[in-house]
Amino acid sequence: MAKIESVFDDSATPGSHALDWRKRMSDNIAYALLVYTALQIFVTMGTISGHGGSMLPYFALIVLVAAIIPACRRFETRWNRLSDAQAADPQFARHFRRDQVWLWVLAIGLPFVVSGLFMGLARLFG
Repeated sequence: MAKIESVFDDSATPGSHALDWRKRMSDNIAYALLVYTALQIFVTMGTISGHGGSMLPYFALIVLVAAIIPACRRFETRWNRLSDAQAADPQFARHFRRDQVWLWVLAIGLPFVVSGLFMGLARLFG
């Protein structure tokens, strides 16, 4: 019966979220990867449809996948090293915001930058 009561404990209501920078960064990385993947597909598909039988767009896909994984891993590792006390410390807000901005700049910008570079190379050498 005690187990059932702990499930319905009112102290964990949806409005009372404990501050945890590790979880927040992990959530941001998950959402950024979803956006990155969608952009990667649409931007690369546009590149593929515009360049006949070239293998260059497929190479761009490989580069894009290889580029985002180490970046996300770096962000995740940095924030997972925090202790429980540090993860709840509001003084980390500025550092979190900086990493959050960089993460989203990479997730949104990288597909366009790399695809643009490969399109430029295709025009230059094709």
